[in-house]
Amino acid sequence: MLAGMNILTHSPMTEHTFDGRHFYLKRDDLLHPQFSGNKARKLMTLLDAALPQITTLISYGSPQANSLYSFAALAQLRGWQLEYYVDHIPQWLAEHPQGNYQAALALGATIYPTGQHPTSAMHPYDYIQHVRRPDERCLVLPEGGRSDTAQPGIATLGDEIIAWCHKHRIERPVVALPAGTGTTALYLHQQLTAHQIEVLTCACVGGESYLKQQWDMLAATSYPTVLSLPQKHHFGKLYREDYMIWLNLCRETRVEFDLLYDPLMWRCLQSWLTKHPDTPLIYIHQGGLLGNVSMQARYQRKYADLPSGRHDG
Repeated sequence: MLAGMNILTHSPMTEHTFDGRHFYLKRDDLLHPQFSGNKARKLMTLLDAALPQITTLISYGSPQANSLYSFAALAQLRGWQLEYYVDHIPQWLAEHPQGNYQAALALGATIYPTGQHPTSAMHPYDYIQHVRRPDERCLVLPEGGRSDTAQPGIATLGDEIIAWCHKHRIERPVVALPAGTGTTALYLHQQLTAHQIEVLTCACVGGESYLKQQWDMLAATSYPTVLSLPQKHHFGKLYREDYMIWLNLCRETRVEFDLLYDPLMWRCLQSWLTKHPDTPLIYIHQGGLLGNVSMQARYQRKYADLPSGRHDG
């Protein structure tokens, strides 16, 4: 046993001001150097679980996903092999490994592209099911860790927020966090709703309908509140507005945030906050900083006039 329930809990809560608005920041990015943020909460039970038959961890997604690095760290700690399937590995990344991809390789992960062969290309999920065909020695985790195994760890996060609010007499706050698969947002909503704490999120990867599909796969009976921008926001696309709000957020709070997910959430929050000026805000910092180096490089290539990021977190 690896005492995951002890090492991946009780992240600090700090206070900040951004754009004239006070907020509290739940620093889940500080939980563990390899399991930062929501991945730490999602994988908590797997650190402790008695799984003597498992030798191989299998998952899929993007070669720069935060989950790839966390899965690799989990596999190394448990003595498992990680097989991670991706649609393709960009040539620049294969030639110059960086970020989550590089870190996962350093931890012994094996990363397989399944969509690059012109005649036998398959989606990673289909490849795992029909070609790899995992047996009883394999533990298969959905993309991004969207699984009911994530619920206990996220419930612990909810309990920490409830206890902190009670201790500091914070009444009817909102909790905000961006969503990929939305697993963390949903389980937090389920934990906090009885305590009159609303969960706000935004759909980063797809639209609101995609997010609700993900939630329905986890047997949701109600949903968090989904905020959005007036115009469509494409996942992974570079927006000058995203970069500037990220840069200002990092500078004003002196904390580094994720450049892929957090800017959209903060852009959505801006209009919401103007309509709810007296509602206490708790923002969940979910980590994901390892991908910032490559994201910043992409921004600098597209928008040469943008200032470089500077942060002291």
